[in-house]
Amino acid sequence: MSQSKSTPVVPKELLLPFVLITTLFALWGFANDITNPMVSAFKKVLELNNTQASWVQMAFYGGYFTMALPAAIFAKKYSYKKGILLGLALYAIGALLFYPAAAYEEFAFFLMALYILTFGLAFLETTANPFILAMGPEETATQRLNLAQAFNPIGALSGLYIAQNFILGSLQSDDIDASGNAIYDTLSETAKASVRSADLMVIRNPYVILGLAIIVVFVLIAIVKMPEKKEADTGESIGNTIGRIFQVPKFREGVIAQMFYVGAQIMCWTYIYQYAETLGIDNRSAVPYAMTALVIFLIGRWVCTFLLQYIDAGKLLMYLSLLAIVFTLGTIFLEGMTGLYIL
Repeated sequence: MSQSKSTPVVPKELLLPFVLITTLFALWGFANDITNPMVSAFKKVLELNNTQASWVQMAFYGGYFTMALPAAIFAKKYSYKKGILLGLALYAIGALLFYPAAAYEEFAFFLMALYILTFGLAFLETTANPFILAMGPEETATQRLNLAQAFNPIGALSGLYIAQNFILGSLQSDDIDASGNAIYDTLSETAKASVRSADLMVIRNPYVILGLAIIVVFVLIAIVKMPEKKEADTGESIGNTIGRIFQVPKFREGVIAQMFYVGAQIMCWTYIYQYAETLGIDNRSAVPYAMTALVIFLIGRWVCTFLLQYIDAGKLLMYLSLLAIVFTLGTIFLEGMTGLYIL
C-alpha cells in the first residue's frame, strides 16, 4: 500500500482545527486582492496623484515588513494559536478602523487602518503556514500545506469580485458622461464633498463587514481546542539566526531577487487599473483584466511546479526573469491594448 493511502493527510481529530486555520489562507488572500483596486479608488475619490495613491500599497506592505520578524519572535516564545489570535485581533482592528476613517475623510487615517490590518496579516502568514505543517504526520506535511494554500486564490478572487461589484461599481466619482469625461471633475466643491462622503462609505463597508467576520473566526479559533505547537527553541537568538543565514550567498541573493519580484508583482496588480484608465476603461470594467492576470499567475504556479521536475530551479528563475524583462519593456513601449495585454 502506498504511503499516501496509509497515512492520512489530516488526522480526524485535527480536522476542525485544520479547517479553521485553512480559512485564514482565504482571508489574507481576500485582503490582498480587495486592496489592489483601492489605489485607483482612493485616487479618484480623494483626487490624488499616482504617487500619493500608491501610499495605499506602501502602508499595506509596510505592515508586513514591520511585523514579520516580531510575529516570528512571538510564535517562537508562545504558540502558533496565540500568534494567530493576535493576528486576527490586529486584522479586525485595522478593518474596523475604516469606519472612523470614512467619517473623518482623512487619507492618512485609511493608511493607518491598512497598516494595522497588515500587522495582523503578517502574524497570520508567519504562523499559519508552519501550524498547518505541524497538524499531522511529517510525511504528509507538504500535501497538507498545498491543500490549505489552494484556498488562498479563492479568497483572492472573492476580493476582486467584491471590489468590482460592491465598491468600484458603486463609486459616483468613477461615473463618466456620454463623451467619456469624468463627471466628478465638473462638479462644484459642495457637490464633490457630497460624492466624496458617499464614496468613502462605499469603500468603508466591505472592510467593516470583513472586520466583523474576522471577530467570528477569532472566537471560533479561541474556543476550539488546537494542538499547542510552537517553534522549536534552538537556543539561538533571532539576531544571530539572521546574521548566520545572511552569510549564505544563495539566501542573501535570493532575498534581493524576491524584493524585486514582489515589487514587480504589486505594481502589476495595482497599475492594471491606471493603465486601463488611460485607454478609456473604467475601474469596474478593468477588474476582469486583473482577474485574468491572477488566473494566469495561478496557472503559472502549477506549470512551474511541473517544470521544476525537469529544469534546474536557478535556470528556470533566470528564464522567467528574462521573460519578465521583455514583458516589462513591452508594457512601457507598446501602447494601447497591446500594452495592457502584455502587462
